[in-house]
Amino acid sequence: MTGDRTTTEPVAAEAAARGRVTVVGAGPGAADLLTFRAARAIAEADVVIWAASLVQEAVLEHARPDAEVLDSAAMSLEDVVAVYARAAREGLHVARIHSGDPSLWGGTQEQVDRCAELGLEVEIVPGVPAFSAVAALAGRELTIPEVAQSVVLTRLGGGKTPMPPGEEVREFARHGTTMALFLSAARSGQLAAELREGGYPEDTPVVVAYQATWPEELLLRCTVGTLEETVKEHRLWKHTLFLVGPALSASGTRSHLYHPGHFHGYRRAEPAARRALRARRAGRD
Repeated sequence: MTGDRTTTEPVAAEAAARGRVTVVGAGPGAADLLTFRAARAIAEADVVIWAASLVQEAVLEHARPDAEVLDSAAMSLEDVVAVYARAAREGLHVARIHSGDPSLWGGTQEQVDRCAELGLEVEIVPGVPAFSAVAALAGRELTIPEVAQSVVLTRLGGGKTPMPPGEEVREFARHGTTMALFLSAARSGQLAAELREGGYPEDTPVVVAYQATWPEELLLRCTVGTLEETVKEHRLWKHTLFLVGPALSASGTRSHLYHPGHFHGYRRAEPAARRALRARRAGRD
């Protein structure tokens, strides 16, 4: 034990001395969707940077009374990096709160890169992604056996950030599987047109979610054919996410995982059910 203390304590002390940044995924909005790890990171921070327009203020209840709280809505990347530089000089812990999950459209990597340049230790705490929250609100699974087994997460091209070649909505739509579309409500006509061009029939179900998990949340159901008019009727242009695909209305199929004819390391297959399952598979081939 003495040997462990000698080798680990100086390392921990050195990390604290040079400061650190925790990128916190706050989830889709509701403060009670924070993970325990996210709440702990906020509670330990000397400085909390949060996006007031995207994260509910209740998440700040976890912050220490003496913590410095900054709203990133009015801050550029350079402003945020200046706080990180101060953290490096003064050995501070910064909690940078992002909406949703930091791995998706959060401007996370550019901050991580700059923290590395400053010699800051960085931890990323995942959050509940907005598409998952919307699926839960809609009471739907996004992967249905024999209907859709993939989920495409993307956004409409033509906005402030250009899309790489081949990543247009119409190209992904050709797969015919479930799609989650972010940052696209302001151009709903273009979105509907690209979904049609990619091959989705007019009657393909769509879930439209505005401010999911917030008090003012709005959940609408429509089709690819009525998507544009639905968005315009409710005057949605931001904070809106779309789920599209046949899985959103599919029923009557079952998972092989819980089929009595399926076996795995914890359960044996029933012989008759196993034969029936094999015969069903053979009939589809």
